Amino acid sequence: MMLGPLMVDVAGTELDPEDREVLAHPLVGSVLLFTRNYRDLEQVTALCAAIRAVRSPHLMIAVDHEGGRVQRFREGFTRLPPSRSLGRRFDEDKRDALDLTRSVGWLMASELRAVGVDFSFAPCVDLDYGVSEIIGDRSFHRDPDSVAALGAAYMLGMRDAGMAAIAKHFPGHGAVIADSHVALPIDRREFVDMEGDIRPYRLLIDNNLPGIMAAHVVYPAVDALPASLSRRWITDILRVEMGFHGCVFADDLSMAGAVAFGDVVERARLAYAAGCDVLPICNDRAAVSTVLDRFKPGVDTPDLGGGVRGGDAAPRRVAGRP
Repeated sequence: MMLGPLMVDVAGTELDPEDREVLAHPLVGSVLLFTRNYRDLEQVTALCAAIRAVRSPHLMIAVDHEGGRVQRFREGFTRLPPSRSLGRRFDEDKRDALDLTRSVGWLMASELRAVGVDFSFAPCVDLDYGVSEIIGDRSFHRDPDSVAALGAAYMLGMRDAGMAAIAKHFPGHGAVIADSHVALPIDRREFVDMEGDIRPYRLLIDNNLPGIMAAHVVYPAVDALPASLSRRWITDILRVEMGFHGCVFADDLSMAGAVAFGDVVERARLAYAAGCDVLPICNDRAAVSTVLDRFKPGVDTPDLGGGVRGGDAAPRRVAGRP
């Protein structure tokens, strides 16, 4: 039995009956935890065990845990530095910074694995253009080669601890002001001008990057749809041109950067048809219920041309699952 494409959330620090019913649905394959799901080490370990016990093979468990501003679990966990501080160290001493970054990636992954979390959405490899409301110090650096080197070190540290890295936000969120959680960012650069943003992904892919999260950002010179819903970006560029064979995650389909492109079922259909393997829908249980009722992967997924997975009705794998 394979896992379904939907990633969902749960209400609190332990599973309630409604959570268990949702997690048992065959379209669900993974769970994203938030700060509200954490009280202490013992509690979150029990919560992860309860999630794993719902299904076999067990649902994959994820969290956003980069360090700095984005670290969902704090009390009982090491406070990880923001990526920008690692980039500043890189400017001073490249070798030391790479060793330190690999150690941070290992520490983050080790602590999460110890409580039952399978993977974190890290590293963030967006470039720091100094304009993004949401990226900021989550970026390692402005220079793409520096970001690539630090991102690879972080990924290798995670790998040392037995965790798959999920690089984000493809193809780049750093050059737009708007935050895709609350608005639809539009990046009007030509594709050729985005090579710096894409370069870190090329290096990480060459080093067997397991997963990538796609951005809710529109790049109109490439496609009218955001990258997360775009076959041009996910299949043609990322899969075919860049040779990525790992797991592709859409960013959360409940975010404002996606809501302009149809109801939640249409967004799920577009993301799946574009080539995304995992479709997160969080903080909106009504939307999850609607998708569970109405979304039929491979049956009613829109045909965007070029041989989109028509007839592929089986759920696909999630990162970390062979």
